[in-house]
Amino acid sequence: MAATDLHTNIDSTFSILEHGRDKYIFPFAPREIGNVTSVSEGIVKVSGLPGAGFEELLKFPGDLYGIAYNIDEDQIGVILLGEDTQLNVGDEVERTGRVMDVPVGKALIGRVIDPLGAPMDGKGAIASTERLPIERPAPDIMDRAAVSVPLQTGLKVIDALIPIGRGQRELILGDRQTGKTAIAIDAIINQRDKNVLCIYCAIGQRASSVAKIIARLTEKGAMEYTMIVVTEGNNSPGLRYIAPYCATSIGEYFMQQGRDVLIVYDDLTHHARAYRELSLLLRRPPGREAFPGDIFYIHSRLLERSTHLSSTLGGGSLTALPIIETEAQNISAYIPTNLISITDGQIYLSPRLFELGILPAVDVGKSVSRVGGQAQLPAYRSITGNLKLAYSQFEELETFARFGTRLDENTRRIIEHGKRIRACLKQQELNPMTVPEQIVTLLALTGDLFDTIPIEKMQEAQAALLKSSSGLPAEIAKRLVSDTELSDGDKGTIMKIAADTLAPFQDKPKPDPNKK
Repeated sequence: MAATDLHTNIDSTFSILEHGRDKYIFPFAPREIGNVTSVSEGIVKVSGLPGAGFEELLKFPGDLYGIAYNIDEDQIGVILLGEDTQLNVGDEVERTGRVMDVPVGKALIGRVIDPLGAPMDGKGAIASTERLPIERPAPDIMDRAAVSVPLQTGLKVIDALIPIGRGQRELILGDRQTGKTAIAIDAIINQRDKNVLCIYCAIGQRASSVAKIIARLTEKGAMEYTMIVVTEGNNSPGLRYIAPYCATSIGEYFMQQGRDVLIVYDDLTHHARAYRELSLLLRRPPGREAFPGDIFYIHSRLLERSTHLSSTLGGGSLTALPIIETEAQNISAYIPTNLISITDGQIYLSPRLFELGILPAVDVGKSVSRVGGQAQLPAYRSITGNLKLAYSQFEELETFARFGTRLDENTRRIIEHGKRIRACLKQQELNPMTVPEQIVTLLALTGDLFDTIPIEKMQEAQAALLKSSSGLPAEIAKRLVSDTELSDGDKGTIMKIAADTLAPFQDKPKPDPNKK
């Protein structure tokens, strides 16, 4: 009996093995493998991959990847996405059959990553199952909707005079160290509790600068809704080149979910330089295919992806704030003019104003928003209509006043009023203001309530006025942030509160000694 059972078990085992053998399919797949023929700083040349396509992802030893960028007859120029210290001539390179992609999803919120999606904040791996290509076509014209909702930055000078709408592309440009990044960070901080996700893309920045920005955003609680994509100055040019495209794909994922997203590119000057470096190393011919001719194309195809989608596609938006650095205030240079023509307006920061301590150093005369006025809150439109004109007149007259010429009463009044406008538009860094605070200040300004206050008391008077804005009636405060026009009664109520608050700071008329 025991021998019979043994034979039965052996037959059963063989039957199972035969069934498994018949069912098993050997995973045979062809692999196309080439070899590295030369290694340069950030790029390599490979041969033996006749089937490779443009921008296909190629795999090198040591888990290093590259993008096929120059497809020549006998070799391929590859942009490396990492350091080439361990790469040698003769190493094998393999096709992956896919293009460069990046992880997307809610798991990225609050995280700091590199353009490859690897975490840089020490918080462990990112649990994301979805990926999107970094290069994607921009939405079609028929899929877009008009910019209709404001994106409040919390800065009076921008929200009042150079407004930005959700889905707009507003360029921030100026010389080095004039406060460009500070404006973008203030805009991110001001999106707290406004249901707007933010992405900060650092392109070729110093690690210390990025760490300082992360610390500020964490301190203000902004990392709860912010994602940061980082490439440092010592990273390979390939990583610096793909960084903004990776960040945009992450933003597009949320836009397609119906969310509003703000993305900051800091800055595209480093992006252009990285592309120039790659073009020279790959020996791309000068003209349409390389620097400088192709700089317009690499930035236009990036920024065209920012838009406001139609309601049938969820109504999400991607608002872009690209930053560019000018040299010696030359905004007519090649790359700045490219971006000015691509974007929907620009915010120009003047080094002269920065040196005078007028912060943010926005030059109102050279700054413009071609879309945001259509999305500006009605409360602003009813107050700030003539503010930009009055400020521009003041700047012109101030130049002539420096020559010491005698001024008539009307000119003197315009200059004094302009000084108050300039003082009111000053704002401390990392201190964005709410809509009611801005409206109360701007209404008092346009109502000439500041004109009798000495310049040296302006800061103190504004601080008192900001405190009084919390005492506005609830229904008026609600109308300020809605699509409802302010009534004359609302304006009268706000003006009375402002006048009572500013009365102690106004100059009292001096008594006439001849009058008994």
